[in-house]
Amino acid sequence: MRRTNTFAVRPLSDDDKRLLLDLLDASASLWNELNYERRQQFFDGESVWDTTDYRKQYVDVLGSATAQQTIRKNKSAWKSFFAACDNGEDTAAPGYWGNEEDGRELRTFIRNDQYTLETGERSRVEIPVGHALKDEYGLGYHDRLRLEVCGAPKWDGQQGRLEIQYDEIDDTFRAFQPVTVPDSRQDSPLASHEAALDVGANNLVACTSTTGQQYLYEGRDLFDRFRETTDEIARLQSKLREGRYSSRRIRRLYRKRTRRRDHAQDALVRDLLDRLYAEGVATVYVGDLTDVLSTHWCAEVNAKTHQFWAFRAFIKQLSQAAEEYGITVEVRSEADTTRTCPVCGERDATDRDGDLFRCPCGHEAHADLCASRTFLERQAGESVGSMARPVRLKWDDHNWSELSHSPERASPNEKRTNRSTDDGKLASVGAI
Repeated sequence: MRRTNTFAVRPLSDDDKRLLLDLLDASASLWNELNYERRQQFFDGESVWDTTDYRKQYVDVLGSATAQQTIRKNKSAWKSFFAACDNGEDTAAPGYWGNEEDGRELRTFIRNDQYTLETGERSRVEIPVGHALKDEYGLGYHDRLRLEVCGAPKWDGQQGRLEIQYDEIDDTFRAFQPVTVPDSRQDSPLASHEAALDVGANNLVACTSTTGQQYLYEGRDLFDRFRETTDEIARLQSKLREGRYSSRRIRRLYRKRTRRRDHAQDALVRDLLDRLYAEGVATVYVGDLTDVLSTHWCAEVNAKTHQFWAFRAFIKQLSQAAEEYGITVEVRSEADTTRTCPVCGERDATDRDGDLFRCPCGHEAHADLCASRTFLERQAGESVGSMARPVRLKWDDHNWSELSHSPERASPNEKRTNRSTDDGKLASVGAI
């Protein structure tokens, strides 16, 4: 399994901080110069691979291996760009890491055999720097820059390339360390049940499992806050003087918006997988939204699916986290599931009014949960049967908490199993 440790690193002195900032700034300069040349060659119809030897220009500051890692990262970005173009995706050429006026994205990449990470009572990481920086800051020929590690990395395994970034808003250096974890660290599913997810924006995830359990993670409040922040960013951008594209306040809002979304998404994945694992789910089906994302006519829905929900990032995160539980994630087509009745199979005469799904046969249910049920039955090849009362969850900025009322309108046509306790309270489902 591939996993990533994320932790903060702290220079031991002001001189060490200035040295690290110089190192990251040199990496940004290298990226920008190389990327400028490749962009010019690309737009002129020339090969982007025949470039100046920037490694020689930056070896004294970054060191040979670190300079080469930045060059390889840029090459990888261009390869991904061309692969996306070959697949017919509308994507932009690799961009720059900012500029000195609007603010650089300060980061660097350290080859896996060029840094040493030690954990324990005094965790630390040591990274190489070029001879020019060593001379400027008084380091010896064989010395390396030592940084304090804040917190304990979660994963042990074969280490990959280390990335260090500087967050100017928080004045914090963060490190990202990919590791290869032995497969023996995986859990095994408790049974062989299946589940299907309908991914949206108003309701982030609607889930149905073959155990008859359903979960609904609401997203309206999250998206409203996301949109408010986006509107404020647009307002501030309109006030920038000509030729400027960003400011410290705008970058802070972008960062705040992304962190808020990612935090909710991370917590959703863990909460859902904990529940499904406790139910004995071994396979999770997720609808492929590629066509929906590229052709949907509604600008607001596109904003939700592209910017807010970050569907591809969600699928990647879900798949990686599911590996720890021994759960398999499969992306399948969910065509017509939103308008197909799971009871009678009617598709053309069904109706959706907000969150309510209606069918002429008399079936009424929450539209997204209904779609996840139809999707699951199509993939599992069998009817799921009666449904338990759905568990509705709402984000409170820290956790996904269960709400006491059903997400669907009361309907005498909706069959439910009795999962109540003797005192009439809803029984707990799964582990949180």
